[in-house]
Amino acid sequence: MQNGPLLEQLRRDVESADTTMPLYKRLKQALEVQIASGALKPGHGLPGERVLAEGLSLSRVTVRKSIEALVEDGLVRRSHGSRTEIASHVEKSLSTLTSFTEDMTSRGFRPGCVWVSKDIARPSPAEMMALGVATSQQVVRLQRIRTADDAPVAIETSTVPTRFLPSPALVVDSLYETLNQLGAMPQRAIQRMRPRPASERDSTLLRCEEGAPLLIVERRCFLADEQIVEFSETRYRGDVYDFVLELRR
Repeated sequence: MQNGPLLEQLRRDVESADTTMPLYKRLKQALEVQIASGALKPGHGLPGERVLAEGLSLSRVTVRKSIEALVEDGLVRRSHGSRTEIASHVEKSLSTLTSFTEDMTSRGFRPGCVWVSKDIARPSPAEMMALGVATSQQVVRLQRIRTADDAPVAIETSTVPTRFLPSPALVVDSLYETLNQLGAMPQRAIQRMRPRPASERDSTLLRCEEGAPLLIVERRCFLADEQIVEFSETRYRGDVYDFVLELRR
């Protein structure tokens, strides 16, 4: 929605709201309606404070307070500079072993990636321990930014021994599709999760503030015969990714 029609709709919603409600809450409520309706789409920028204040004849303090309340609720997020954009929350189940592409497609998002690097190299000490390979062996190391509807949500680094994946050039979009074609599809995995703040490099790649909360997920994937086929570290943006675990008695 263009700023003109959006501002007109917001003005009508603010003016028709309960007048006993604080003005900033009326604006927050009006913005929530536009987000819920899809008029303001995930990943799209919200008009700036000055534009909203002037277009709605409100003070910038009122507009700022409304936006801060939306940030606290996780409906919008601050990006680099002064940009504020509509948040995209992605739910990830911890009970099933799925690829990023499968996760995004099943939830109605358009999966994508931006490749950072594709290499064949000697394993690092951490990769040697995780994969059970020797320092003399080679591994394929893939690093990419994973996106949902073009918005960056994670940095993924996957390492696979070359006996399972001879060349990084074989992976075009989905690593798991490639492994499946090669007869090396993971059948189970062990994951470890921990929080950490975004580094300067993380913030650049994920378009978030330095120090923003990330959830680090390390995963070791196994074949049916218990060979370790993949070790991955994925750095998820904490403001756009929710992990869901179903518990049963």
